[in-house]
This record gives sequence, C-alpha cells and structure tokens, in this order.
Amino acid sequence: MNQKTRFLAHSALIAALYAALTHLQNLLLPGSATWAIQFRASEALCVLALFTPAAIPGLTVGCLLFNITFAGTLPLDFLVGTGATLLAAGSMYFLRKATVKSYPLWAMVMPALWNSLLVGWELSVYIGGGFALNAFYVFVGEIAVLLTLGSALFYGLKTRGLDKRLFG
Repeated sequence: MNQKTRFLAHSALIAALYAALTHLQNLLLPGSATWAIQFRASEALCVLALFTPAAIPGLTVGCLLFNITFAGTLPLDFLVGTGATLLAAGSMYFLRKATVKSYPLWAMVMPALWNSLLVGWELSVYIGGGFALNAFYVFVGEIAVLLTLGSALFYGLKTRGLDKRLFG
C-alpha cells in the first residue's frame, strides 16, 4: 500500500474509533465523557501516537468529530478541546523515545497536561469553580485513563508485536 494512502487510512480509522468510542461511552454512561470530572476511555487511543504520526491528525479529527456531533459540547470546545488533543498527540509522538525503564512516561503525561491547562481554562470560563480546581479535575481524569487503559493498550500492542504489524 502507498505510504500516503496508509497514513490517511490510519488517520481516518483512529478518528472514527475515537468519535465512536466517545459517543458509545456517553450513551452507556451519560456525563462520564464530558465536563470536568471525566474518564473518557477513548483518550487511551492517544497511545497510538507513540507508534504512528498518523495518530496526530486522527485523534485531532476524532475529537473534533465528537465535539461537533455531541449536543452538549461547549462552544469553545470545538477549538480548545480539539487544540488540546492536537498538542497532546503531537507531544506524545515527539516524546515517544523518552522512556523510564522502557515505558514512555513523559509522553503518557502529555494528554493530562495539555487538557488540564486548556480544557481546565475553558471550563472555568463556562462553569466557574476556578481554573486550578477545573484543571486538577481534568488532569486526574486524563492521567487515570492514560496510566490504566492507555498503559494496557501500549503493552498489549508491544507484547503482541501489533505495533510493528499495524504501523511498522
């Protein structure tokens, strides 16, 4: 397969997975994928940025698709939430080789960092409660997803060699 076609296919698949998983979670557990305290399982897909640069536009578009199609999305989230995802995925990709005992710890922290700063600010604009508290809630939800589901996905792909078979 042509490299450009493969990149586009990977990006599109990641975008579709992110949007669909977030909608499914919101349907099954209303509110758990939105607002300040959340455990958005689809954020575990950020780990794919450790294996392919196609995850950067894929995750970004997936986040935007969810934000556009979810009725409860705050207006700034189209820009701020999507921007946080872009910065998180890009940072993860660039930090993918900075490991602690072969675990990309610094990369895994990036979604929590960017989302806590940007989405925490956005939430303080819309719902109040203060920036520090909103940023803390967003950080806790993000880091929990990345260190649990994200780590499971990371090790699952690595130990089974799927990282190389899918993205190599």
